[in-house]
Amino acid sequence: MATEIKAPTFPESVAEGSVAAWHKQPGDSVERDELIVEIETDKVVLEVLAPEAGTLSEIKAEEGDTVASEQVLGTLGAAGAKAEAKSEAKEDAAPAAKAEAPAASGQQHEVKAPTFPESIQEGTVASWSKQVGEAVKRDEVLAEIETDKVVLEVVAPADGALVEIKAEEGSQVASEAVLAVFAEGAGGAAAPAPAEAKSEAADEGADEKVGDKILAPAARKLVAEHDLDPAKIDGTGKGGRILKEDVQRAIQAGNAKKAKAAAAPAAPAAPAAAPVVEGERPEKRVPMSRLRQTIAKRLVQAQQTAAMLTTYNEVDMSAVMGLRAQYKDTFLKAHDTKLGFMGFFVKAATEALKRFPDVNASIDGSDIVYHGYQDIGVAVSTPRGLVVPVLRDTATMSLADVEKGIVDFGKRARDGKLGIDEMQGGTFTITNGGIFGSLMSTPILNPPQTAILGMHKIQERPMAVNGKVEIRPMMYLALSYDHRMIDGKDAVQFLVAVKDLLEDPARLLLDV
Repeated sequence: MATEIKAPTFPESVAEGSVAAWHKQPGDSVERDELIVEIETDKVVLEVLAPEAGTLSEIKAEEGDTVASEQVLGTLGAAGAKAEAKSEAKEDAAPAAKAEAPAASGQQHEVKAPTFPESIQEGTVASWSKQVGEAVKRDEVLAEIETDKVVLEVVAPADGALVEIKAEEGSQVASEAVLAVFAEGAGGAAAPAPAEAKSEAADEGADEKVGDKILAPAARKLVAEHDLDPAKIDGTGKGGRILKEDVQRAIQAGNAKKAKAAAAPAAPAAPAAAPVVEGERPEKRVPMSRLRQTIAKRLVQAQQTAAMLTTYNEVDMSAVMGLRAQYKDTFLKAHDTKLGFMGFFVKAATEALKRFPDVNASIDGSDIVYHGYQDIGVAVSTPRGLVVPVLRDTATMSLADVEKGIVDFGKRARDGKLGIDEMQGGTFTITNGGIFGSLMSTPILNPPQTAILGMHKIQERPMAVNGKVEIRPMMYLALSYDHRMIDGKDAVQFLVAVKDLLEDPARLLLDV
């Protein structure tokens, strides 16, 4: 009996997604929980796993198609159907493999931009990875579309080549706009040896293909983010293709060395590609990326709509650092996670938010919403930018739970595994510029929240302690707040409460 393969249940804020890549083809055997297809939404890539072992018998949603929540993507048959399905697949593939006709003889497809979510009006063609006439393998990246939230990849629908590019790099495109014309059978399938040589020459600086290693689009992202050498990764996909899970296993095992050799020739290539500018005072003008434009727009909007002020204080980190040094090994053995500084700040902020509910409130139009819980967003840096996943109900979390949650957020943020619901909401935010060396800064509000706490670098300074000068590890704290909601007195007292709790951590246990 056939089993339906369905798209995941999308969160309320996501109306639809697009089929990014099929990792199995009709006739391929599939094990239970094995990755079959990836669905790309406006923020995350969702993986669809096999509900049971069997054979992929039919694909109902091709790559690039727009799908809704829980839509049927394909069917999975019993393992006994493998021979028949593979036989049919071979018969269908035979003419394409034998065809040696030019591009015009193959079936042509329109290469379209992905379906953008409702909140995104248009995107920018960031780059073309392939040029007209260049051999392309199925699922290889043709182009990248940059929106204000994510960079979307456009992959080849089959083996072949581009016939015409209709949207050049830098041009603005709408959702599902035609980017190019693609012809099947015009590339590597017709002439494997020349195509391979041409692909290697043209893609010298790309991560799509290394020797005879071919990377899936999702795998390519991870390889680039972690600077791995694809030659050291064993591919389990069809024809040795490296899948996303192969890269993840290599990262966990630590056996994929850094691609130092590949980085060496790339260094001199960058200046050569830059336009020649004459004179002693050269300048270069480049367009601002769509993502950077959106960030700038939102930051300015936050400053224009809120009456934002910032109050500062400093905290002596001696007690927290002493406690951490004393119990870090015991804490690691007991909870299987390291004891960091962020956990203390989250717990201190949670306790202070209980005492000052205005700081934990948000503004909705002309209404004030008081929250009877504390959901704290923690800013996490990723290769693509800053994301703010939210720790829910921090008042009920232990210090170990907070530390585990932050470590988990950091790992999954770098791997692109954070869910949309994990980055929504929040009643308060903490950002730590100190990990980058910032001594003092002014954090900007994250609307509709009314306050944000900024941590900074710990630096030893001479301080007056009981009439004597002592060297103490000090940190500047900054609290930006919306004066429409929070009075200056409450903001200062909130920050002092955080300071007192950190300088005497026993207060967190005694609730004083």
